[in-house]
Amino acid sequence: MHAAQAAAISQRGALDAPSAAANHCDLSGKTMKTFLIGALISTLALTASTAIAAGDPEKGQQKATSCAACHGADGNSAAATFPSLAGQHEEYIVSQLKAFQEGVRDNPTMAPMAMGLSEQDMADIGAFYEQQTAKIGTTDDELATLGEQVYRGGVTLTSVPACIACHGASGKGNGPAGFPALAGQHADYTFAQLMAFKKGERVSDPNGMMRNAVKLMSEKEMKAVAQYIQGLYAE
Repeated sequence: MHAAQAAAISQRGALDAPSAAANHCDLSGKTMKTFLIGALISTLALTASTAIAAGDPEKGQQKATSCAACHGADGNSAAATFPSLAGQHEEYIVSQLKAFQEGVRDNPTMAPMAMGLSEQDMADIGAFYEQQTAKIGTTDDELATLGEQVYRGGVTLTSVPACIACHGASGKGNGPAGFPALAGQHADYTFAQLMAFKKGERVSDPNGMMRNAVKLMSEKEMKAVAQYIQGLYAE
């Protein structure tokens, strides 16, 4: 699925949120205004579209048995190419399953898996995974240091926005707004998704937010951010 944790490192207590916000505001005003307007539109759209009943995690555990082979029984996948889903927001899991079901996200494995699911099935599965605890991976410290800078402060020279604006200081994300949790996600998976957004191969981001965010990121910056995320702790 999409959200399976696009992994990074843990720099617990590194920079506080106010410092990160200050760094984030260093980006060009025009770029940030456009980015934040897009975030607001995305939030309103997602809030308006999530009117189904809340998921039942107990039912979701039963329904998720077929997901375990790739994503792990507790949502922590063993293979770095498959996203970990433990701790992922129910709303985000539902939105990505719908994207697979509707062909917005193209994946020969996930499309048929999602095809037979009702919205309630998706909500139940999402509720189960949201209650699971994400495991944190090890990281490349050198890359992670650069990744922390990009994640928290963006890249001023190329107007790359800081990831912290939508995904939070601890990588917890924002379920109702549609921003996925990233903490502990496999670095390989995260990097692959960033590349897919950059190349326009993945278009499931509302208003092209992720495609716009990564279009000027270098491959090294994407790998660095992925490493940082892999070790983040969602508090």
